[in-house]
Amino acid sequence: MLTVKLPHLLSNHQVPKVFREDGIVGGYRNPQSSAKDCLLSTFQMTNETLNIWTHFLPTWYFLWRLLVLWHSVDFYNEPYAWPLLVYLCVSCLYPFTSSCAHTFSTMSVHARHVCYFFDYGALSLYSLGCAITYRAYVMADSWVNNVLHSCFVPVAAFNSLVCTTLSCYSRDSSCAVLFHVLCSMSVGLRLRFLEVEQPRLSKTFRLTAFTYPFLFDNLPLFHRLFLCWGEDCSHNTSVPTHYCHLLFAFLTFFLFASHLPERLAPGCFDYIGHSHQLFHICAVAGTHFQLEAIITDMGCRRTWLLANAPLPSLAGTLGVTLAALLLNLLVISFFIGLLALAPVSSPFLLSALSDQVKSRTD
Repeated sequence: MLTVKLPHLLSNHQVPKVFREDGIVGGYRNPQSSAKDCLLSTFQMTNETLNIWTHFLPTWYFLWRLLVLWHSVDFYNEPYAWPLLVYLCVSCLYPFTSSCAHTFSTMSVHARHVCYFFDYGALSLYSLGCAITYRAYVMADSWVNNVLHSCFVPVAAFNSLVCTTLSCYSRDSSCAVLFHVLCSMSVGLRLRFLEVEQPRLSKTFRLTAFTYPFLFDNLPLFHRLFLCWGEDCSHNTSVPTHYCHLLFAFLTFFLFASHLPERLAPGCFDYIGHSHQLFHICAVAGTHFQLEAIITDMGCRRTWLLANAPLPSLAGTLGVTLAALLLNLLVISFFIGLLALAPVSSPFLLSALSDQVKSRTD
């Protein structure tokens, strides 16, 4: 009979500090797992299992939405639909990347950082996709063809690079290494890991990295919902759905920043109900409502937008997205390269497992 031995789980004091989460006491995977162990762990109840599935399953939902719309919208020949295509693609990309990051982040400490570098890059591209669709379909009539309408997407593309850079820096403040290498060519450099040395500052950087692009991307929506009155405000049946999206966006931010409820009862929410799982669910729900609102605006405002706004261009939709993708990959490659300078024996990277734990995992 074929049997599969599931990986042994560890408590928080048995893993390096960089792997620990506030309020999570047990259910940790071995921080030196093989790829096979990581895949097996997706079918084992660990403190990461629901983090993986709460983004892996929504990936297929958004892919299904893309395929359904593909049969009803002419994405090939209709420029008006190109912003929606970009948005659907990045909506599939970010949960899939996050799911992979959570799956393979325990192969090593280096792998953990690299996995989340790509996760942050995918989120920054999602932010850009939101900006492209908001410029095309969501801006109130009174803002169409103004200065912000013209420069909205280029600024959002720049913001995506800032987002990736700052969030990667929040895990690995490696720029000090580059400075020393270029200026002094010194040996035995110590690589600083901001997440380990200054976790609160690291968290602040990461919150800033994603809050700033979100606020910028939603400027047209905030204006339309809260500051605009009259016929030029484009109020239609999408408005309640936009409110739902903003509600879930607020909950996503709150859960990510607060680490509730596990911070109030450490150990009680290790496997089910901790903030990161709830954060994933709220993020996906917010994306769902955002997609519904965008599709409604796209249909309700089609006649007016086609008559009064310039058609979306290939360069301003797919082109800028591909350019941002390449530039974000360069940023990630830069941080991966600096990460490679860290000595494997760095105390900030690894902490030895006790002999007892080693014997259990053999």
